[in-house]
Amino acid sequence: MADPMTIEDARQALSELPQWTLEDSGTAIVRDLKFANFSAAFGFMTRVALAAEKMNHHPEWSNVYNRVSIRLTTHDTGGLTEKDIALARVVDKVAS
Repeated sequence: MADPMTIEDARQALSELPQWTLEDSGTAIVRDLKFANFSAAFGFMTRVALAAEKMNHHPEWSNVYNRVSIRLTTHDTGGLTEKDIALARVVDKVAS
């Protein structure tokens, strides 16, 4: 099991992920996305879900019509780890 990142390490990692925000606690990152419609949002979620399953690391997320909100944290460690940063990169790639 990996150790959680320090807030400084998290901020450094997020310098390459500008659409993500570090929660005040430093234990999670969040991103809100907006799509053209529900089908586009659901398609995005499906693609991310398949990647997340392969990574064995799953997002906390919600969907309302064309919006998807994502929160990434590693529950086993109680904080942010490289697993979250890797999944955030996948999210960004799928969203682009």
